[in-house]
Amino acid sequence: MTRLVAVSNRVTVPRPRATPAGGLAVGVLAAMKSRGGLWFGWSGEVTDGEPGEAALTARQDVTFATIDLPRDDFEPYYGGYCNGALWPMFHYFVGDVQYCDLQRAAYARVNRLFAARLQPLLRDDDLVWVHDYHLIPLGDELRRLGVRRPLGFFLHIPFPHAEVLRALPGYDSLVRDLLAYDLVGFQTRRDLACFRSAIAEVLGAGALRADDAVQHGGRCTRLGVFPIGVDVDSVQQEARQSLSSDSVKRMSSGLLGRRCVIGVDRLDYSKGLVDRFLAYERYMEAHPDSLNRITFLQIAPLSRADVRTYAEIRRTLEQAAGRINGRFADTDWTPIRYLNRNFSHETLMGFLRSACVGVVTPVRDGMNLVAKEFVAAQDPADPGVLVLSTLAGAAEEMSDALLVNPRDPRAVADAVHEALTMPLDERRARHGRLMQVLARNDIHAWHGRFVQQLQASAEPDLTARGARRPQLSVA
Repeated sequence: MTRLVAVSNRVTVPRPRATPAGGLAVGVLAAMKSRGGLWFGWSGEVTDGEPGEAALTARQDVTFATIDLPRDDFEPYYGGYCNGALWPMFHYFVGDVQYCDLQRAAYARVNRLFAARLQPLLRDDDLVWVHDYHLIPLGDELRRLGVRRPLGFFLHIPFPHAEVLRALPGYDSLVRDLLAYDLVGFQTRRDLACFRSAIAEVLGAGALRADDAVQHGGRCTRLGVFPIGVDVDSVQQEARQSLSSDSVKRMSSGLLGRRCVIGVDRLDYSKGLVDRFLAYERYMEAHPDSLNRITFLQIAPLSRADVRTYAEIRRTLEQAAGRINGRFADTDWTPIRYLNRNFSHETLMGFLRSACVGVVTPVRDGMNLVAKEFVAAQDPADPGVLVLSTLAGAAEEMSDALLVNPRDPRAVADAVHEALTMPLDERRARHGRLMQVLARNDIHAWHGRFVQQLQASAEPDLTARGARRPQLSVA
């Protein structure tokens, strides 16, 4: 059987009771467990010398191949170009973009290193699936080394419209780099449309085909939409089991009978946490009868704490939580419980199941799996209600959530109130329809559809003989 080779910036070797990984790591691990194969990426270590060959670790049918990165390149590559330029640009925070030629050069060198260390490990029948914005140029680097096997790329974060993207120096080379792949996948139809706008800007509208493909330089790159999902059965099982855990019991008993509104996010300015706190303050102002009856639990593990922007958002959130709690708290009640710490995935699923409202209000997000996990974790007999940002990719599928503009504190406050007062029959109906969406686009469907389409690209390009290739099925 054809081997799947997944490539990501960081490789996650599974460990018992580890803290939850992000959506990328969860998705790639699900694909690798399903098919077996090779997962290649950074080890998490840096070295002062020239990085050696990949270290291999076998776990059942999956081989984890990791390399160290040069110390001098790591920070300008990761904290610099990836998270100082690409991350804010792709999330529409143009004013936060910090561009530097030296950082862009480090980005290129790291991608070149990835290609040089990966190429000797590849077999003639491999399918190579590259993940996310850290490795956009990797496909072109592999082509330069003579790799002719199918290369796929999936972007886990949003892709910005050309009118935003062209504010980034050298954006045109990023667009061209993506065309070295045979298949490029996005979370939503909106992201695909934005990439098409970038193609038109860089290459002209003539490069675009009506069947979501791009013809350029003798190569045809297929485009598709593959919304990432969650393992519904696993989330449900973890949520039920964790109700008896000490952490979930302590959380529930600490509520003292109060209802819980919950948010679970990595600490990042794209998650809209400051706006969320202000919206909750607006809710308490508008509904004083709820004081001492509702507790808002916000879990936000630290993220990229050594990057200046993230230190600022942490400080702003701490100040907002302190001010709001000082204004509304009582001797036996704290309105906002704000925690900067990690919990196991099972514990988080128990927290989600115990909450009656989930608030997921990023100001921009590729998908946001917490929204899907909240729905999957609920008790179908008495489900909670999801308040979801229209600017999260999940909103494209999850129309039965209460959809809000995350920048409108009154709208978010009103949605929280609607969720808290929603009748049981409506809650059940909405939850049932959302569960149908989750089952249709679960984690297995996500990687299965992508790999199937990537496999199809290994077939001879019939367009060269005047026949039309099958069109991509879009999830």
